[in-house]
Amino acid sequence: MQFSTYMNEWLYGKEGYYKKFKAIGKGGDFYTAVSTSRFFGASIANYYYGRLKEAKAHRDGWLIEIGAHQGYLLCDMIQWLYTCDPTLVETLHFGIVERQPEVRKAQLAYIKERFGDDITITHFDDISDVNVEYAFVVANEIFDAFPCELLKDNQIATVKEHTIAWEEAPDSILEWAKKHYLTQGEVAVGYEDFAKIMAKGIKKCDFVTFDYGEKYVRNDFSIRVYRAHETFPLFDEALVLSESYQKDDITYDVNFGHVSEAFKTAGFEEEAYETQARALVRFGLIDILEQFARQTSQENYVREADKIKTLISPTMMGDRFKMIHFRK
Repeated sequence: MQFSTYMNEWLYGKEGYYKKFKAIGKGGDFYTAVSTSRFFGASIANYYYGRLKEAKAHRDGWLIEIGAHQGYLLCDMIQWLYTCDPTLVETLHFGIVERQPEVRKAQLAYIKERFGDDITITHFDDISDVNVEYAFVVANEIFDAFPCELLKDNQIATVKEHTIAWEEAPDSILEWAKKHYLTQGEVAVGYEDFAKIMAKGIKKCDFVTFDYGEKYVRNDFSIRVYRAHETFPLFDEALVLSESYQKDDITYDVNFGHVSEAFKTAGFEEEAYETQARALVRFGLIDILEQFARQTSQENYVREADKIKTLISPTMMGDRFKMIHFRK
């Protein structure tokens, strides 16, 4: 089978890695910005609130998260919106795109723990099920979880019995690679369809997403496996695919140029592309931290400030992660 099929089964198959609820953070395989600090979500919500005040977003529209894990990000955003304007939680609609029943159950339990019965969440099996007039859609680290093909010397990777081999690449892959000056690396599968489906179902849309990667072709393999905060390059001799398959996370750096091309072709405009550090500061992260400082103890402030350093430090998440905002 082609590598993209193998990766899709690894992550989303019957016993796939994401089939069941996975711990993120110290007890999981990796950290995310969401698990690092609740002010990550508060900053995005603050940006969204600014657009609401400027009438660039609809007060009776939808706030939808894709790939919400337990629901921390959406809840942190709702909490901040309530702080800014309590009436918003009465006019806005909240949704999560999630098809796994076990993950949905964990999300609803956490949301109830945070808000009781005051917040109603609508679950969508797929982005194709979203059909609304306006939505502010947010996602953290979803494009790195799309299946990909591996290209090298005009050949693509295939997998049989958890062993990688190479065969001649189809013309469609070679044409894409030539157009984008790619000679070796990952070619994501599904960005174009995802963008088209979102454009079709949401009449007016803001889509804000964060991920790790760059807006250019690396011409190298970044694909790797995460296991208990250890990283194993896919072609590392220490990695045994049959042992990691569906048990560990598999991911690769996002080519944001490819993402941008897919969404522009689908009718979106690129509103902004910048490092996570620049985006969060522009969204109001520092102001939010200062407000927090006036309401809490020095000890709590220092603890939260340390978490925020992880989000915006150039040597940690700040420069490696990027934010891209599309508008339609």
